[in-house]
Amino acid sequence: MTGGTTTTNNNLLLLLYLSVLITTLFAVVSNAAFNLSTITFDDGYTPLFADFNIKKSDDGRAANLHLNKYAGSGFISSQYYDYGFFSSKIKLPGDYTAGVVVAFYTSNGDVWEKTHDELDIEFLGNLKGKPWRFQTNMYGNGSTSRGREERYRLWFDPTKDFHQYSILWTRKNIIFYVDNVPIREIVRNEAMGSDYPSKPMSLYATIWDASSWATAGGKYKVKYEFEPFVSEFTDFVLDGCPVDPIEQVAGTTSASDCTAKKDEIENKDYSQITPGGQKAMKWFREKYMYYSYCYDTVRYPVPPPECVIVASEQEKFKETGRLKFGSIPKRQRRRKGRGRRQSNNVVVKELQANM
Repeated sequence: MTGGTTTTNNNLLLLLYLSVLITTLFAVVSNAAFNLSTITFDDGYTPLFADFNIKKSDDGRAANLHLNKYAGSGFISSQYYDYGFFSSKIKLPGDYTAGVVVAFYTSNGDVWEKTHDELDIEFLGNLKGKPWRFQTNMYGNGSTSRGREERYRLWFDPTKDFHQYSILWTRKNIIFYVDNVPIREIVRNEAMGSDYPSKPMSLYATIWDASSWATAGGKYKVKYEFEPFVSEFTDFVLDGCPVDPIEQVAGTTSASDCTAKKDEIENKDYSQITPGGQKAMKWFREKYMYYSYCYDTVRYPVPPPECVIVASEQEKFKETGRLKFGSIPKRQRRRKGRGRRQSNNVVVKELQANM
C-alpha cells in the first residue's frame, strides 16, 4: 500500500509540475502580458438579475456570482461600447457542476432582439472529477441560425485559481484570449456582410441552470445539494468607447466621436497576434479544441465565409466537426505508470518545440 501511495503522490506532483510548465511556456510563446487598467465593480457594472446572489468584496474590486435553488445571478456593464477589449479574471466553482453554465459575453439583445450581435465565452460544468469545458461563439445581426461555436478543454484546472479571459472586438478582427494566449481569431472580410458584429454591445457575466443541454446534452442536471455554485470575478477591464446605442443608430451621435478610441484599441498589443502568439494558438487548437463548426460539413457543406481551413486542424476532425476516434495517439491515452510519464514528456517536448 505504501508503494502505491508513493506512486500516486509522485504522479500528482508530476501533473502539477506539468500544469505549471504548460502555463509558463504558453506565456512565453504567446503575447507578453498586456498592460491593462482595471476598474472596480461599481465603476463599470450594475446587477443584471438576482441582486441577492451577487456578493461584492469590501474594496469593490471583486464580485461573486451565486447559483442556488432560488436563482442564478448576473451583472452587466453600465455602458454600451462601440468596439473594445473586455476582460476579467475568473475562478469557476468546483465539485459537482453538471448543468451549470458560467458565461462571459458581449451582447445587444435587449436593444436589437431580432438582429442582435453577440460574442460568447461559455464555461460548461461537469460531473465531479471531470473537467470543465468551454466554448466560444459569434453572432452578427441576428444570425443565430448560423451558430459559430467552437469547444475546447483547458490546460489547467479553472476551479483552483483565477485565470484571465478576454474578448477583443474591433472593426477588423475578433480575438478570444485565455491568460493572454490567443485561442481563436475571426478576421472580418466582405463576404461576411452583416454577420460580423457591428452594433454597440454591453458586457455580461452570468451563472445559471442549463440542465437542459449543458452536460451530455442534458443527461446530467444541476444537483442543488451541492449549492451554492460560486463563480468569482476580479480584475475587471472595460476598454472601449461608451455610446448610447439608440442615438448612434439614429444618427444623432456622430460616428467620429469614437474614431480616436477605435484607432487606439486597434493599435494595442492585444489587437494583433505576434508570431509567438500564432504558434501558441496553433498548438492550443490542435491539442485542446474538440469541436469546430468550420469542419462540420453536416451543418455547413460550404464553410461560412470567415472560416480559414487549417490542414493540421482539419485532419483531426471528421465531417461532424468533432475529433476523429483515434486522433489522440495511444501513448497520450495511457494513464498509469511509465505510460503517463512518457505522455508528460511528449507534451513538454511539443511545447518546447513551439517556443
